[in-house]
Amino acid sequence: MTIRHVLDQLDRIYLGKPEITKLCCTALLANGHILLEDVPGTGKTLLAKSIAKSFEADFARIQFTADLLPSDIIGSDFFNIQTQTFENRTGPIFTNILLIDEVNRAVPRTQSALLEAMEERQVSIGGVTYQLPKPFFVIATQNPIESAGTFALPDAQLDRFLMSLQVGYPGADEERNLILQTISKTRHVVHALMTNAAFLEAQENVESVRIHEDVVTYLLALIQETRQHPLVEVGASPRATLALVKASQAYAYLNDRQFVTPEDVQAVAPHVLSHRLTLTLEGDIKSTKRQVLADVLESVTVPVEKV
Repeated sequence: MTIRHVLDQLDRIYLGKPEITKLCCTALLANGHILLEDVPGTGKTLLAKSIAKSFEADFARIQFTADLLPSDIIGSDFFNIQTQTFENRTGPIFTNILLIDEVNRAVPRTQSALLEAMEERQVSIGGVTYQLPKPFFVIATQNPIESAGTFALPDAQLDRFLMSLQVGYPGADEERNLILQTISKTRHVVHALMTNAAFLEAQENVESVRIHEDVVTYLLALIQETRQHPLVEVGASPRATLALVKASQAYAYLNDRQFVTPEDVQAVAPHVLSHRLTLTLEGDIKSTKRQVLADVLESVTVPVEKV
C-alpha cells in the first residue's frame, strides 16, 4: 500500500474536504506537524484519528487541560523504593503519531514541553536525552473562537507546526451523505494501510523531488515579500523557507511528479506561512494573515519557463 491508498481512504471517511486530506498527507510526507483549527464539531478530531489509524504505527492521544503537567506528556524520573534507585517512566509522547486535542487549553509551561520533541524528535528527562521513535508526528487541534480557559500558542510553538489548516464546514451534499451514512450505519471503517517502513521510504523519495532554480527564485521572492509587506511586522523566517521547500516537494510527490512547479508552491504556501506571520496593529484591524498571504501570492510574478 502507498500514501495514495491512505489519501483515498481519508477522502471516503472525511467527506467533502479532499484538499484538506491532501494537505495533511503532504505535511506527513514532509516530516512535519499539523495544527487543525476551526470551530467545534467540524471533524478535526475525526480527521486526526483517521490519519493515525491509517498507518501501522503506534498512536497516542492526549486531551490538553489547564492542570496538565509537562511530566504527564514526556514522562519523569521516579524513585523505586525496592531498588533504591531512580527509574524513568516515559510519557505518551513516545509514540509515532501523537494526537493533542485542544492544544491551547494547556498552560504555557506544559505547551513548552513539546518544543524540543517537535523540533528535534527527542526529549530530556532528568538530564538524560531520549530519542523519539521514527516517524514522529504531532497532530494538534484547537478552537480559535473560544478564549475562556485557553492560552494562545506562542510564536515559537506555532513555528514548530509545518502547516496550520482551517478545516471549514462541509458542503450541503457532503453533509447530506454524512447524515445518510450515520442513519444507515454505513460509515467507512479506518484500516491500517501503510507500514512504518513503507512510509519512511516514501519520505526519502520526497527528498529526491527536484526544484528548478527558477522555482527556488520564485519561492524566495514570496518569502521576501512577507518580510516587506506593509501590514506584516514579522515575516517568514528561514525555518519557514525550508518548510515551504519540503512541503512543495511533498505536494509534487503526491501529484506523481518528480519536480516542483510554482503551482505546488502556491498550493501549500498559505498553510505553511500564514501562522508564522505577525501582523502590525493596522494589519490586525484591516486584514487577516491568510488575506495577506493571498495578496503576497498575487503580487509576486510567477516564472513562465517550463521546469
